[in-house]
Parts: sequence; structure tokens; C-alpha cells
Amino acid sequence: MESSPHRVVVLALPGLLPFELGIPHRIFGRAKDGDGRPLYRILTCGLAPGPVPTDADFDIHVARGPELLATADTVVVPASYELGPVHEEGRLTDELAAALAHIRPGTRLVSICTGGYVLAAAGYLDGRRATTHWASAAHFQQLFPAVRVDPDVLYTDDGDVLTSAGVAAGIDLCLHIVRRDHGAAVANDAARRTVVPPHREGGQAQFIERPMPEPQLATTTAARAWVLDRLHEPLRLTDMARQEAMSVRTFTRRFREEAGVSPGQWITGRRVERARRLLEQTELSMEQVARESGFGTAQSLRKHVQAALGVSPTAYRRTFRATAGAGGSDTTPPSPDGPSVDVGSVH
Repeated sequence: MESSPHRVVVLALPGLLPFELGIPHRIFGRAKDGDGRPLYRILTCGLAPGPVPTDADFDIHVARGPELLATADTVVVPASYELGPVHEEGRLTDELAAALAHIRPGTRLVSICTGGYVLAAAGYLDGRRATTHWASAAHFQQLFPAVRVDPDVLYTDDGDVLTSAGVAAGIDLCLHIVRRDHGAAVANDAARRTVVPPHREGGQAQFIERPMPEPQLATTTAARAWVLDRLHEPLRLTDMARQEAMSVRTFTRRFREEAGVSPGQWITGRRVERARRLLEQTELSMEQVARESGFGTAQSLRKHVQAALGVSPTAYRRTFRATAGAGGSDTTPPSPDGPSVDVGSVH
């Protein structure tokens, strides 16, 4: 029997940001199975049917009310600039509390940017790690002391509750969810269709007050492309720097400015990503996966996959295969909050 697409309901609140409202529709809507069938059904509701003001010079019309939340497998709360008591006092309005009461226990909850204020005011983030836009992080922590706010990451994943920083970090989080639900190949395809990078680690910094590199200066793009063709080989920082005709010191500084992480962290992330694809899509042994992904030995593979994903490679393969066979159920493999391994230098 063919399973129904996972149902994502987006809650449109007054003062919403149109860009962020569109992120779940764009990313989840591009996720298809091998036969081209949609893996998600995305619906939008408001606190009441009718027009919803935005922070732009237009309103949007939402046809459905909050009762739709009771049908959701995942609820997404995008940012709003008119949260009122939620933002000022950390409490829900009666209308918003009544809307959230429709959400069934066990529903996955996702916030984009300051949408996290709504989840926090409802108590969903108590005792959990969460993030929001860096400019709101201090206020967020002060208002919700029970939340473990991490102001420096793009997104956090606490299983059934996920939060993201502002604007484009919502794209990263939605792609992360697709990857968690259906694997790297589906997520990468959705990213290609949307013309965005397929993966930025959740633990990557939010690029606060970091100037863009001067256009006339060389970048590290060629070195990264060179690395991606050689992930299975031993890689040295000196060889990477040579691709850009830079000293190691200059290359390392420029790489961190552009990628937000050290060259070693970035390479480890790409190797973990390749290992995930091999575990999902092949029957290679652990030793073979280790060699093909550049970790060398099964022991090294286990160490890095465990650190990044929270499970062993064997457990990841077994859980992912079971999940994929069930049509993408909620029993998905644990996923990273971001890179937890800093290899420092490239080996």
C-alpha cells in the first residue's frame, strides 16, 4: 500500500516575513522519491482564515484556520515581526495558545528565525538547545532562561524539535530535515532544483559582522573543488594552499572567512557526507566505505560518523534502510546539531 506524503503545516502569523514563509514550500516541495512523487504535502494555515499582514507592502490570503494544525506530521513556525506579548513578555496570546493546542503530541516542531519565540513561549524548548537570529539571541535567552540558547549556529536538531537562525538558515534546516528523513541523495536533488548549496553544517557560525572578501582577492573555491575530487586520498593543507597560490597561513585564514570553519572541519564534513551516501546507497563493507570516503579505516569511520551523527555507521545504515523502506516514517536516524569534531589540520 502506497504511503501518504509527510504532511507539513506552516503557521502564518501576522507580521510574517514572506521569504521565510516560502522556504518550507520551496524546499519540501522539491523533495521527490525515485519515481518523481512528492514526499511532502505542504499546507498553510493562519490564526483564522483570511488576510495575514506581512512585513512587506502586501498581505497574503490564507484559506485555512488553526484546526489544520491537528493534521500535521510537522509544524513549521516562520519568523514574524508582530509577536506582541510573545516577544515582549515571553507569553502566548489566548488566540495563539488556542491555535497551538490543536497540535497533536509527537508532532515534529520546527521554527525559522524568531519563530522560535513561539515555541519557547509554549514551553516546547524548555531544557532544550535552540537558536534564533544572532541579533535576537541575547534577548531570547533573557526572556526564556529555561532554554539553552546557542547564538552561533545555523540550526539545532533535538529530535522532534528543531530551530534555525535567520533567513537563509531556514533553507539549511529544511534541507537538513529532508536529508534526515530521506537521505543525502533526495536532499541534494532538492537543493539542486532550488539552486542552493546542498549542505551547510548546523554548527557553522552565523557569519556575524564578517565582511565579504574583496572581489579582487582570490578565493578558496578552486581548492575546495580540488578536494572534492580527492576525498578518498590523504590531503595536506600545503597542497590545498598551492591550488590558490597562497601561503598556508593566508589560505587557512581566507578559508575560514569564506566557509566559516577550518579546512580540516570542512573536509571532515564532506567525508561524513560521502560516507552517508555510501551507507545509504551501496552494500559496501565498512572498510570499503572508510576507504572511499577518505577515513582510511573502519575505526576512523566509526569515530567520525558517531561524532557527527550520534550513531555508528552500522546503526545508521540499518536505521536509514528501515526508514526508507517504510516510506520515510518518523523513526528517522539521529542527525547532527553540527560538526563536533575539529581535526585542526588536514591529514
